[in-house]
Amino acid sequence: MTTKRYNKKGRGGAHRAASVTTDPNYVRPKKALGQHFLTDMGVARSIAEAMSEGGNVLEVGCGTGVLTQFLLQRNDITTWGAEVDGESVEYLHRHYPDFTPRLIYGDFLNLPLDEMFPEGLKVIGNFPYNISSQIFFKVLDYKELIPEVVGMVQREVALRIASPAGNRDYGILSVLMQAWYDIEYLFTVHENVFNPPPKVKSAVVRMRRNSVKELGCNEELFVKVVKAAFSQRRKMLKTPLKAIFGDFGGAEHQFFSLRAEALSVADYIALTNWVEENIEK
Repeated sequence: MTTKRYNKKGRGGAHRAASVTTDPNYVRPKKALGQHFLTDMGVARSIAEAMSEGGNVLEVGCGTGVLTQFLLQRNDITTWGAEVDGESVEYLHRHYPDFTPRLIYGDFLNLPLDEMFPEGLKVIGNFPYNISSQIFFKVLDYKELIPEVVGMVQREVALRIASPAGNRDYGILSVLMQAWYDIEYLFTVHENVFNPPPKVKSAVVRMRRNSVKELGCNEELFVKVVKAAFSQRRKMLKTPLKAIFGDFGGAEHQFFSLRAEALSVADYIALTNWVEENIEK
């Protein structure tokens, strides 16, 4: 496999070369990139150990290599990295020269993972807060290639992903991720183990691909139904669904009297099939 440099337009426009500090052993955390560098070695080791054995593992946002070093110590996986910050890339080149051939200078959100890792990959990282949801949606796009994700995210995002139906944290990301992955909330991380400290707590989640091959419904419509349902989550489902899909020819579904958070993944699959049958009426 050949490592390429991807400098396509990503978050906020074209990639710009980062200015480098005079200290070669320091990388400036950049607010625009949502960088909060992990400083606790114990937490980093725990994240690295949470990933199962075998295969390619791509770390998203290597930063200063705090997590990277523990991944590289594992002989049972092949560690890759994707880093959009030029200053971090130069730092990693200096401190982890053997890792350089597998360090991709580019935005993970723009990487053609199917071309780069046709045999599959796992994803890990201290995900930047400002793109964590986008990372998970990218994983969904490549769900047949990605059997496992271990990520540290904002605690409220972790709770949302892992939340069961009926919980106030349950939302769009919960339904879409749980349709394809088994979710585990592993542990909470305090804000004082980062530089700079974020204003909220973080948490580590592990997601493992479940056995579902097909949902048993129109999967594009499934996404639209879920997003429509949560667009007005405080109202009964008939209101947001009719606003998006029409009045269904006057037909009513038993779920119309419920709110979006009350429905399980299986319920949303059943509702999607009903919407498809009645949408043109």
